[in-house]
Amino acid sequence: MQLIESERARAISFSKRKKTLFQDAEKLATRSGDEVGVMLFSPGEKPFSYGSTSIEEIIDKFLKVKLEQRDHAEGKSVGFGAFKDLRKELQELNEKERRRILMYKIMHPGSEIPSDKHMEEKKVAMLLWVKEILNETKSAILSKHFKFDLNVLPEPEEHESS
Repeated sequence: MQLIESERARAISFSKRKKTLFQDAEKLATRSGDEVGVMLFSPGEKPFSYGSTSIEEIIDKFLKVKLEQRDHAEGKSVGFGAFKDLRKELQELNEKERRRILMYKIMHPGSEIPSDKHMEEKKVAMLLWVKEILNETKSAILSKHFKFDLNVLPEPEEHESS
């Protein structure tokens, strides 16, 4: 497929293809029951649009979904990054604890292994940190949800006059 050289021929081709594209979009919307929107800009940069409902509603819905996906992905990456770091630190602590126990069993066979208070304190601190991150993540999610809901204008009451 190549660019049509003549501007006049290009405009005629655009007009014919635009009509066909809008008809196909209408058929798709009718047959599938989906909301369909098409936006075109002519070679002269004139905008054309078709929407099975309102093109503005379709665009708003599309942007809302994209925004929610982005917010979800950002929140997910921040929360999971913190948990990934904690998991790595916990694995290191567990490995140190295994080595300590093994060394104690080798050095003092048959005797009871004393607890490592420093290690226990680290694990408790880590548990508190996990709970803090979890609460912060929940708060961030809820605040974004409520922030979105608060931006919606309430419906005017019936007894109010314009």
